[in-house]
Amino acid sequence: MLAHGAFLISCIEAESRPVVAKISECERDANQAVNGIMPPMRIALLFPGQGSQVVGMGQDLAAASAAAADILARADAAFGGGLATLLATGPQDLLTRTTNAQPALLTVSTMAWAALREALPDLTITAAAGHSLGEFSALTAAGALTLEEAVPLVRDRGAYMQEAVPVGEGAMAACLAEAPAVEALVAAVQAEGAHGVLALANFNGPGQVVISGSAAAVERARLLAAEHGIRKVIPLEVSAPFHSPLMQPAQDRFADRFAKITIHPLAFPIVTNLEATPNQDAARVHDLGIRQITAPVRWTACCDQLLALGCDTFIELGAGSVLSNMLKRGWKDHPVTCHTTVDAAALTATIAALRETAHV
Repeated sequence: MLAHGAFLISCIEAESRPVVAKISECERDANQAVNGIMPPMRIALLFPGQGSQVVGMGQDLAAASAAAADILARADAAFGGGLATLLATGPQDLLTRTTNAQPALLTVSTMAWAALREALPDLTITAAAGHSLGEFSALTAAGALTLEEAVPLVRDRGAYMQEAVPVGEGAMAACLAEAPAVEALVAAVQAEGAHGVLALANFNGPGQVVISGSAAAVERARLLAAEHGIRKVIPLEVSAPFHSPLMQPAQDRFADRFAKITIHPLAFPIVTNLEATPNQDAARVHDLGIRQITAPVRWTACCDQLLALGCDTFIELGAGSVLSNMLKRGWKDHPVTCHTTVDAAALTATIAALRETAHV
């Protein structure tokens, strides 16, 4: 009886649906647990952002999956040609340019999602989240954007962000410390008033917060870090100070661009970077996506929210395994399972594991 009650309380607190539906679904899961039957998995999709790109990504997905190959061909056409070649052969410096990296990463994430759905068409998704650019990959997977809309949209998003601040005038750095210490550091630099803009850009997980702003301000923060108990500040190889007030010109341009696109119904909720709460309201997608450009990525809170929703199985779709690794390191007290789709072998393993545990 104790297990039954604990299961009910956990489910009721985690869900965001109407109370009657919550109790009904949670009672079902609790009864199954008491009777020795495991309740259904609650699956969250994770979509990586810039930094995960690598030459060759997506190639064996296209070779292994007709659905993934179709996505690659469609994305290449939407890009205006050359994207497939860039993914296959690079070079890396050209792939890493913001205007190329954003559509490239979105394409590979969408390829992985298409391949997964091809194999498991009945897979039920509880929620999704994407890190910065990854939120637009999530919107595409949820059906809010078509691939033909999303690829040129994020290409332009990347261009606006790159052009907002001249190269060399902005910088970003990862601080290995908890959020309060980094917040105090940023406040101290801003109080001096002589180094330009400095902001909290990414709350990536316990013990890691990224700062962004004027190059002089980021350097000043590095010099003051030890005084605030921050053990290390790692400069990031980026081309602009993303998720800072310096991105306001990019946000303004993107607002005009994004407003021209009709948002379609979302197949599942997305926990947004801006609010770290689930959104499945198409009418809110424009505002949440626009304001994300200057606001910090609240990834720690996004992961907390996915766990609060009861998600216990996470699938990272696309290049790399950065988000899965952060989740496993930062939330060790939560019994979660993480899968990746970084290549055909990983995708095959993920599909096999889901078939076994989700009974699909």
